[in-house]
Amino acid sequence: MTTLERQTPLPTMAEKIARIDAICGQARILPVITIAREADILPLADALAAGGIRTLEVTLRSAHGLKAIEVLREQRPHLCVGAGTVLDRAQFDAVTAAGAQFVVTPGVTQEILQAGVDSEIPLLPGICTPSEIMMGYAMGYRRFKLFPAEISGGVAAIKAFAGPFADVRFCPTGGVKPSNLHSYMSLPNVMCVGGTWMLDSAWISKGDWAAVEKCSAEAMAMFEE
Repeated sequence: MTTLERQTPLPTMAEKIARIDAICGQARILPVITIAREADILPLADALAAGGIRTLEVTLRSAHGLKAIEVLREQRPHLCVGAGTVLDRAQFDAVTAAGAQFVVTPGVTQEILQAGVDSEIPLLPGICTPSEIMMGYAMGYRRFKLFPAEISGGVAAIKAFAGPFADVRFCPTGGVKPSNLHSYMSLPNVMCVGGTWMLDSAWISKGDWAAVEKCSAEAMAMFEE
């Protein structure tokens, strides 16, 4: 779509940052979802939602990712559905067309950062070094995913980033689990975490949606402790 064809101006980066803050603040946990079977899309989302997790990051790590985003946006409008593992502009455009409400990447390139600037929906870029933060920072980004969090320094790294990047906040993903959740969430520059522990593959393969719901509810209850 060209500038002339667009009926309304793009949101500013400040507006997109505010949108990411709202999404992550409401979510607290972003489940990193990979759909193995199309039949799992709705029951898995329903189990997560019943456990209190209603903001979903549906990855493109399987052939069902785009379909899942489309189905959830159409049939579960009360959920906030984002796209994860977006690697290039073509995928960014595809998830936007599918209805994704936000985009998450595992890393950064100039192309993907520019795609986020040009997009109507917010991008949460993945980083693991100060140089990558600076790439995004120069283009107006102030919210990032730290990935893979634990092996990239985890809590200690996020504390260190607070010095030179005082206005930056993070969603650590990769190695986050119940045993270290509070350590991450206690940091003032952490806005939410990404996790997969409520998405046990054995539960999903058996259709044990009650187990997914129970684990999700237990995870959300940790924020009340």
